[in-house]
Amino acid sequence: MGTVVALGERTRTAGFALAGVRVRAAEDPERVRALWRDLPADTALVILTPAAAAALGPGALDGPAPLTVVMPP
Repeated sequence: MGTVVALGERTRTAGFALAGVRVRAAEDPERVRALWRDLPADTALVILTPAAAAALGPGALDGPAPLTVVMPP
């Protein structure tokens, strides 16, 4: 089983830690992109805030892995 990561603003992602999700807090687009590049190799799912998804752009989310999902606004 792979790792699940929540990426985006701390206020929107912190609660995921209670379910065992690895939280990667990022408040600005540059930090989002840096954390995306450094995802663990075994990452299976990334939960993104809308702002994090916008920072990455649609091309980053189109790949086959990891599976990504964007939180509702």
